[in-house]
Amino acid sequence: MTTYSAVRTTGIYCRPGCGAKPLAENVRTFELAASAEAAGYRACLRCRPYRVAGTVPDDAPELVCRAVRLIIDGLLDGATEDAVGARLGISARHLRRLFRDHLGVTPDGFARSRRAHFARRLLDDTDLGIAQVAFASGFGSLRQFNRAMREVFRAAPSDLRARRRRSDRLAADGGLPLRMPFAPSYDWDATLAVLRADAVPGVESIVDDTYRRTITLDGDPGMLEIGPGGADHLLLRAHLPHWEGVIHVVERAARLVGIDRESPGAWAPLEIAVNAVADDAAALVRRHGTPIAGLGFGLIHAFPAAEPLAVEPGIVGDLARAVLAGRLRLDGAEPAEDLLAALAAAGVPEPAADRIARRLGVQRSKSLSSP
Repeated sequence: MTTYSAVRTTGIYCRPGCGAKPLAENVRTFELAASAEAAGYRACLRCRPYRVAGTVPDDAPELVCRAVRLIIDGLLDGATEDAVGARLGISARHLRRLFRDHLGVTPDGFARSRRAHFARRLLDDTDLGIAQVAFASGFGSLRQFNRAMREVFRAAPSDLRARRRRSDRLAADGGLPLRMPFAPSYDWDATLAVLRADAVPGVESIVDDTYRRTITLDGDPGMLEIGPGGADHLLLRAHLPHWEGVIHVVERAARLVGIDRESPGAWAPLEIAVNAVADDAAALVRRHGTPIAGLGFGLIHAFPAAEPLAVEPGIVGDLARAVLAGRLRLDGAEPAEDLLAALAAAGVPEPAADRIARRLGVQRSKSLSSP
């Protein structure tokens, strides 16, 4: 867990290891950068806390964790807190109270902070134009983007771009290069071993220390390459059909390689579920996957969606039909007990269901009275 230190006398918050030496009596601590910002503090220009991996506190209630998952996946990009509450079966007022009590920030504030931090990384790492950065980060308009950046960083995006250091800009042979920060305990070699064991031929490839896979965005094909980048980050090269919503591509890629959890997660939840029960996932891909040409590395298909898989006999077809009918929801917002029950109803054996829940990052319920 990253703990941020905020200094009352300067109004600045820092990440661990910053060279600043304030008096202890002037320091407040926050478990989220968004919480420090909600309390009126701004990010340190020296240690740049937006460049470190941040996670939700370990003692956060399970319902809050599910709400955070929905927000990270973009539910608040085009909706309100009412939509998040409705998905979880609670009121927006109750949702805001839970967030304030356990995270120190509202759901909207949490989402705004994440978008602003991601945008700041794009301003540092890439040469995307200001408008491209705004929409890649999930902002609905340039006005909204400019306002959020001034609130979080006290400067306009153009001024922040001008401040980037010479070593910040990433160069790559094709694709959009981005840093994916991780905590010191993260083990890329162990993650690759898990990904290699479950890799679907034609969809995923691991060569040396680099993981590659096909993806589709709004029906258009793309490819991700993830490999070592430095002592505190992986390097993602995203080959995408468009830049809108890149923040969610990066969040899903981080979840896939388990940057913020104990084990690798999933790019596409249905893919994880099908792979856990299919006798031959590669054959399913050949029959139903969308062909993609010209990528190399043996990547020739995108994993099929639920509709074509619904014609399959047995558990795979039952899974796909349950997803299409809304009886099985794999977005991480369901309580673990409900997810496991829905998987069982679709005929998924208990060991496979447990594996699916683990890869989706779905945990057993925590008490809402947790401190």
